[in-house]
Amino acid sequence: MDPRTRKYLAEIGRRGGRKSRRRLEPETAREMVRLREARRAYRKFHAHCFWSSPPEFRVERSDVAWVAEQLMRYGGREAWEKGANLCR
Repeated sequence: MDPRTRKYLAEIGRRGGRKSRRRLEPETAREMVRLREARRAYRKFHAHCFWSSPPEFRVERSDVAWVAEQLMRYGGREAWEKGANLCR
């Protein structure tokens, strides 16, 4: 590889790494984790707890409480525990 090209790519990589590092407030990070876990639970327990909703439904932040409620109402022990964790 040409040394100038190598230097250019190295500089882009350094700048990208500095720009992409962001600081999250703890509450924002917790909300992101809750949303990710709610989406996973929706997919995992779809047939058991969410059968009347479309499988391709995209869980949003406002849906997390609903997902937790459905898990705790219609799921087994594992689903209930996941729903309880989402309520924290």
